[in-house]
Amino acid sequence: MFSYTALALIVFGILVLSSAIKVLREYERAVIFRLGRSIGMKGPGLIFLIPVIDKMVRISLRTVAMDVPPQDVITRDNVTVKVNAVIYLRVLDPTRAVVEVENYLYATSQISQTTLRSTLGEADLDELLSSRDKINKELQRVIDGHTEPWGVKVSTVEVKNVDLPQEMLRAIARQAEAERERRAKVINAEGELQASQKLTEAAAVIATQPLAIQLRYLQTLAEIATENNSTTLFPIPIDLFEPLIRARERAAAAPAPPPPALAPSSDPGRIP
Repeated sequence: MFSYTALALIVFGILVLSSAIKVLREYERAVIFRLGRSIGMKGPGLIFLIPVIDKMVRISLRTVAMDVPPQDVITRDNVTVKVNAVIYLRVLDPTRAVVEVENYLYATSQISQTTLRSTLGEADLDELLSSRDKINKELQRVIDGHTEPWGVKVSTVEVKNVDLPQEMLRAIARQAEAERERRAKVINAEGELQASQKLTEAAAVIATQPLAIQLRYLQTLAEIATENNSTTLFPIPIDLFEPLIRARERAAAAPAPPPPALAPSSDPGRIP
């Protein structure tokens, strides 16, 4: 009979010690409640609790990545999109994370969904697609302002995907194509302008030395005379036409001869 009592006492002592001694990891903290009142937090390492009187709640201090479910958002320019995001958060004050809110992860998820809809609803579609960093910072600021009383720090908010309707995708594709065509025309026009300026400068240089045009002809002939080319072009020297051009210029500059005078008629009754 004595052996059974001793065995029961030993088992009871083991149960008491197991409930009184706790080991917390480096990233864990324990919020202690003594008779229902919070007395602060303990950890990490080995901590001791008063059996039956003390209760603890484990809180992890590691950064948590939380997905925000896809939300239907109507932008300021009345375009319906489906947007989801990811949030990175961690607990800075374990006591407030336990006392101030029932479930800080669920509460942060809910406030993130509502903030995502309200913040993106104030932006245009072009701003949503192009100014992603600005929108992420605004989401982080708003959500962190709501979670700060709970002892939770939201470090980063990133918009992951923006799903557009098929009609809007086709419209954006047409807009991008028109923009590329506009840029191509502008670049082509700028190229024509630069080419005309260079040709004008080249013509001014060649005008000072007429023989330079002959050298240019020979250079052009060397460029087009390839190995398998059966057609050979021979440039005609401009000097051959120079006498003809000068003669034509002199003829154009000479005064025109007077018309021939009519001879008087001997018969006064004859009409010439």
